[in-house]
Amino acid sequence: MIKDLESAIGYRFRNISLLQNALTHSSYANERWHDSLKSNERLEFLGDSILGMVVAEYLYQSFPDRPEGELTRMRADMVCETSLAAVANKIGLGQHLLLGHGEDRFGGRTRASILADAVESVIAAAFLDGGMEAARGFIEKFILTEVPVKKLHNADYKTALQELVQQKKNQTLTYSLVGESGPDHDKQFLVEVSLNGNVVGTGTGRSKKRAEQDAAREAIEMLRSNA
Repeated sequence: MIKDLESAIGYRFRNISLLQNALTHSSYANERWHDSLKSNERLEFLGDSILGMVVAEYLYQSFPDRPEGELTRMRADMVCETSLAAVANKIGLGQHLLLGHGEDRFGGRTRASILADAVESVIAAAFLDGGMEAARGFIEKFILTEVPVKKLHNADYKTALQELVQQKKNQTLTYSLVGESGPDHDKQFLVEVSLNGNVVGTGTGRSKKRAEQDAAREAIEMLRSNA
């Protein structure tokens, strides 16, 4: 079955354990080994950075007439959860995921946050297996084909908040995970965003990224109301 995924990706792994690790959700790792370090979360961390860099380089080279702020919003739209989940659906990634029983039972194979994280993990696995050429090949094939040239599709509140506070000098934003609750199949994260050490927004979501976006949205509303 995993060979079908390799065919869909268009890349054959030399070390198949890297791809298997990329498909391992934390709910499965905790359920089987009681060890979240065996999940794909570390790969997701690496893949997120690789994806952001490759997309940023592509936009910089392809759109020399676009200002920094617009390039930032374009990149955010291309690497957001919705866009990456669409990539996962295109290659049938969900059916190959290793999920805990609860996560599987309650729709984890179609949950956008899980699918998006898995895409980033696969990118990292390809990088570790075949170098930047392998990772870039995946990104070019599945992500750089949809560039939001005219209209951005997804709100990126974190970028909007960053641009808002940068209107003044010496502003520092910090996102902090302050709580999480619920079972693996319905986890809720609580995040605070602080401006120069003062909490300006709180958000919740089924992933840390969603919670950060929600916190940024609340912060924008608060800062604009106090302006």
